[in-house]
Amino acid sequence: MVAVPLNAEHIPITRLAPSPTGALHLGNARTFLANWALARQHGWRIVLRIEDLDTPRIKPGVMALTVDLLRWLGIDWDVGPLVQSETPEPHWAAMRALARAGIVYPSDLTRTQIEAAASAPQEGSHEVVFPASLRPPVVPREFDDTHACWRLIVPPGEVRVEDAFAGTRVFDVSRVIGDFVVWTRRTPDRPGQPAYQLAVVVDDDRQGVTEVVRGDDLLDSAARQMLVRRGLAITREPRYTHLPLVLGPDGRRLAKRHGDTRLDTFRAGGTRAERVIGLVAHWCGMLDKPAEISASEFLAGFDLRKMSREPIVLTAESLTWLSRRT
Repeated sequence: MVAVPLNAEHIPITRLAPSPTGALHLGNARTFLANWALARQHGWRIVLRIEDLDTPRIKPGVMALTVDLLRWLGIDWDVGPLVQSETPEPHWAAMRALARAGIVYPSDLTRTQIEAAASAPQEGSHEVVFPASLRPPVVPREFDDTHACWRLIVPPGEVRVEDAFAGTRVFDVSRVIGDFVVWTRRTPDRPGQPAYQLAVVVDDDRQGVTEVVRGDDLLDSAARQMLVRRGLAITREPRYTHLPLVLGPDGRRLAKRHGDTRLDTFRAGGTRAERVIGLVAHWCGMLDKPAEISASEFLAGFDLRKMSREPIVLTAESLTWLSRRT
């Protein structure tokens, strides 16, 4: 497997980057259809990248199912599918570079120890703020311990993210996250491997990605990824477009607690792809109410300016409409 080279014409490149930790659901369909439509409207090249580094949560068969469901929706791509785990050396090389720069270090502290040292938890997050006081007195200059997790030294100050949809956002990563994990520790069921924040930066850069379209739950990740890029001396920054999530009626992101919203479940029950696409078109401000449309019709009518800046709520009426056969 080889990196996708930047072409001489400087054609923009985006990526569809599903993770095979679970089957695609309706929220994924909205984001991937919007990403695909933007790419085809603006002449971007599309890379399909399967992000399979969350090893313990990878489910057998989901990778092939994901590719099949994207095709079912009418989504196509120009390169791939590329499987993230099949090309590990660029991630190792990046870690060696960060170590030489003296901005990463191994840490075996437990969550309890970190919570005890942190002045305040991060509100509403599963993450614990990692304070600078917990850094080791000496930072190694070699990446040689994969039994530990490794953290990036986060400098104080704000990080500014310019987003094509969400606007300008400012994050103080040192205050709300602190030193974050860029390499996960080796365990009995998983090798040491790059964390999401490192892997996505390395792969976006080597595959020439210039356009990142994803859910706005990853807006704060953009700030972290900018810090990783700086640490690796990557000067090219992708253009970000973060879209509001599809939420359940309780205002939380889609999950099992909201029932079965998997695309393969709808398909197995006889729902046509055009009905899913029509619901997504309604969510994107293209239709006053859901109606069956094709992927080509979605592409022709999609307009990012019509999309609401508020989260989409999956209602019982939407689920009822999807289940109809006429």
